[in-house]
Amino acid sequence: MKTLIETLSRTHRLTQQQLAELIANRTPELTRLAASEARRIQGEHYGNKVFIRGLIEISNHCKNDCLYCGIRRSNLNVSRYRLTSEEILDCCDKGYELGFRTFVLQGGEDLAFSDTVLVALIREIKRRHSDCAVTLSIGERSRESYRQLREAGADRFLLRHEAANADLYARLHPSEMSLQNRIDCLRTLKELGFQTGTGFMVGAPFQTASNIAEDLLLLADFQPAMVGIGPFIPHHETPFANQEGGTVELTLFLISLIRLLLPKALIPSTTALGTLDPEHGRQNGILAGANVVMPNLSPDSVRAKYMIYENKDTITETVSFLDRLRDEMTAIGYEVVIDRGDAHP
Repeated sequence: MKTLIETLSRTHRLTQQQLAELIANRTPELTRLAASEARRIQGEHYGNKVFIRGLIEISNHCKNDCLYCGIRRSNLNVSRYRLTSEEILDCCDKGYELGFRTFVLQGGEDLAFSDTVLVALIREIKRRHSDCAVTLSIGERSRESYRQLREAGADRFLLRHEAANADLYARLHPSEMSLQNRIDCLRTLKELGFQTGTGFMVGAPFQTASNIAEDLLLLADFQPAMVGIGPFIPHHETPFANQEGGTVELTLFLISLIRLLLPKALIPSTTALGTLDPEHGRQNGILAGANVVMPNLSPDSVRAKYMIYENKDTITETVSFLDRLRDEMTAIGYEVVIDRGDAHP
């Protein structure tokens, strides 16, 4: 197994069988070796920099009914909200003052956020903060919609594929959704010039080591600019309420493997890691090979309503929080920087 880590670190590629064997037979020693190699490669491309993104959760309305998601349309107990353009712009203005140079607009697939609304919003963010990047994470849309958003000034788009195996994807999503359409959207985004990100759940119901290996091969083939993964955390108002969740341990191991597969990728240490390990989740994600943290800039009044999984961290991101984050990163040898943090070509 050690030889496989060394080969992956050198060639940035393994077969599906080799990846599945690594995942199924991982040990603490292998995990430490993978993390060490991941940090080395991360350092070669990004030094000790950690980039921060200001996350703004613009809406918890969603037309989809994904079986794992707490804001799925069938959940009638969600207190729905939708931020106005003025509220979103206010979040950006406050975030800019705190030092954020990337804003991530994330939400369910909310039809109220039409192309007209989003185009005007993106243009105004760019007018106010021309040195900032705008990232969208708003799901599947038409090519024409993506084109308009890109031309308005959106720089990046996050669209997790969730599961690269078609059968597993079908078990996690309603019948009207398909893996092929998700992949088509990702290809379209890349063709239009977005810095495109994707990713998957770790420890999703029915997921096997071979399934995860398929996810990793999809990443290697697609070569995304960004990769977001996080442990599956069950939500009590979904069909998967009683399923076992994913683990921090496997998530950290996979962050390291992804860094070895994609040396130049932007990889966040996600909120889900912080939820399962409030004390050290963010730090351990960085030490495993991640280089992005995404603090929440959403208004306090809506944070608890964007509950896609159970017990999601809704901490208020203030000056004191950012100071603490900087201290946390300094303690492990990293530096939070004020920067757009674009992926290296």
